[in-house]
Amino acid sequence: MDKLKELTLLAGISGHESRVKKYIEKELEKINVETNNDNLGSIIAVKGESGPKIMIAGHMDEIGLIVSNITENGFIKFQTIGGWFSQVMISKLWDIHTKDKVITGVSGIKPPHIIPLNERSKAIPIEDLFIDIGVSSKEEALKNGIEIGQMITPHSEYIELTNKDYILSKAFDNRIGCHVVLELLKEANPEKSTLYGTFTVQEEVGVRGAKTSSYVVNPDISIAVDTGVGHDTPKGQPEEQQLGKGPQIFLFDARTIGHPKLRKLLKKIAKDNDIPIQEPYLRRGGTDAGSMHISYKGSPAVSIGIPTRYIHSHYSIIHKKDVLNTIKLLKCFVEIFDSKLLNQLVQ
Repeated sequence: MDKLKELTLLAGISGHESRVKKYIEKELEKINVETNNDNLGSIIAVKGESGPKIMIAGHMDEIGLIVSNITENGFIKFQTIGGWFSQVMISKLWDIHTKDKVITGVSGIKPPHIIPLNERSKAIPIEDLFIDIGVSSKEEALKNGIEIGQMITPHSEYIELTNKDYILSKAFDNRIGCHVVLELLKEANPEKSTLYGTFTVQEEVGVRGAKTSSYVVNPDISIAVDTGVGHDTPKGQPEEQQLGKGPQIFLFDARTIGHPKLRKLLKKIAKDNDIPIQEPYLRRGGTDAGSMHISYKGSPAVSIGIPTRYIHSHYSIIHKKDVLNTIKLLKCFVEIFDSKLLNQLVQ
């Protein structure tokens, strides 16, 4: 899990994934696999030489912000990149990535003493938020290297919690998917298929890298590995959305209907190998599978999620066993898949 720690702490919002890309490319060099790219920056690693093309993807980008303006008093205004809810952004630490250094600031808010009672229960509009970096003027901010368009990421740590199987960090969405695909490329030995382990860009702003990279691969099978909702919290709805209960094989989300025959095959593999699974659905939100499965003539597709608490915020929590079982499930799938099984799926 040390590699997962390194991945999550890298800065890489949508459109600014270069640090993550360089890290993954170095890891791929160690295992000597063939790699390719699309023109947006997605990485496509190939393992195997024959049979159906299995595309398994995790996206490199995380949600974040970019500097949109600097006020005359030196406060930083921003544009969100990806889906944020203002109430999880208040009084948080942020890292602004300048050319030479990282500058940390806090998203400021008025204290309750001066907020009228009738306004305290209302969500604060994102456009009203700002980041305070502790300077007195725009000139001082500029002298410290702040520029329009710079990437801003949540300031975070990687922490093993009281029970060491529970891990807290930023950017599990979706460095966890990248970690799974990397481990799969290291461990799986496809004999009658070809594995295209793909690391996509710009998922959080419209599954863009998945679209371009799938046109490079032209997959026969498409699987997106991403975070799923961990809803086993007070007042949550924990059915099929619990940490430690196994990978989630999605029935559907807003972009993809899980292919029934592919889901059935994955469930059988899980049962045969004593791998616990869950079967949730999402009415809103989607994964890279949404673009992958409609490239060229289309492909059977499914989204597999690692249940995660508090996604799209500064800190999320996952369970180690869910990660390991996801790798195990996909390894078993890749190693048995062949043309005969593909024909059964597409009939």
